[in-house]
Amino acid sequence: MKTKKISKFAQTNLITYGIAAAAFIVVEIMLLTGSMSSLMEGLLVPLCTYAILAVSLNLTVGILGELSLGHAGFMCVGAFSSAFFSVCVGDAFGSDLFRFVIAILIGAVTAGIFGLIIGIPVLRLRGDYLAIVTLAFGEIIKNVINALYVGRDSKGFHISLSPLTLEPDGKMIINGAQGLSGTPNDSTFIIGFILLLMTLFIVLNLIHSRTGRAVMAIRDNRIAAESVGVNITKYKLLAFSVSAALAGIAGVLYAHNLSTLTALPRNFGYNMSITILVFVVLGGIGNIWGSMIAAVILTLLPEMLRGLNDYRMLIYAIVLIVLMLFNWSPGARTFRARLKEKVGRHKQTEEVK
Repeated sequence: MKTKKISKFAQTNLITYGIAAAAFIVVEIMLLTGSMSSLMEGLLVPLCTYAILAVSLNLTVGILGELSLGHAGFMCVGAFSSAFFSVCVGDAFGSDLFRFVIAILIGAVTAGIFGLIIGIPVLRLRGDYLAIVTLAFGEIIKNVINALYVGRDSKGFHISLSPLTLEPDGKMIINGAQGLSGTPNDSTFIIGFILLLMTLFIVLNLIHSRTGRAVMAIRDNRIAAESVGVNITKYKLLAFSVSAALAGIAGVLYAHNLSTLTALPRNFGYNMSITILVFVVLGGIGNIWGSMIAAVILTLLPEMLRGLNDYRMLIYAIVLIVLMLFNWSPGARTFRARLKEKVGRHKQTEEVK
């Protein structure tokens, strides 16, 4: 009796979901048995955040084929818009979970709108020019928030680029470079894992859909795609906006894991965008589950090496170089191709038997 063959896309999806599910089960077992340190527990939500960021950026870099260095800017938009909402409404909804769900929607929609607005002029550029413009966008967002003052009193909301003077009953919500304080700590590992699964579901289904094939056709040969009637602007904007919205969701998760949210360079600056890009490149451009694994490994590695003090970043750099050579050197790629071919032949032999 012949068994139905699973398609390549289905296999990739199963591997991706399987890796995420296996990681979740291992973490839950460690939490239930008390074998996880408090430091590792504190990293669970950031791990989900960075995995979402890596997967979402891979949609732009790997699937669309455009180099973006402004991903931290979309994360910043999602973080501050959702935190602003949560602080303003407080306990008005009566349910922390319902308020957090609304905050996630607000962060995603706001970041997606910014992605659409930025994408309309920016996606006309290519290569290094696109990277420079998206980098500038991220820096502009960060600096505008650092200069922004928002308060609320009996007369309503007040917005200014200089310190505000409010009524006695007033409250500062965004206090310039001091950021936004009082954000409820709604983020948990389970919610972060659910959001990661949602991100994987959206990205994988988009890639394997008609829209995804059109986006990849644009990436492979823009002129050929346009000649067969593919709307270049439409599909590029769609992919870029979805990527920005997913980065906004990561920002929501990040913001609701902190009591005080500030737009510092290490949080939402150039270095954060580069770090996310490193996750994507190291895990494999276009490889969704690879980006997820790279984000987890490169986030955990500095913390696991913290006891080595001066040698910590040296070892981190060496690991980066070794992994990059393993992933992208011609010899390593040829070895993996031969190994894959041997495994395929072995499977065919077993099926014949």
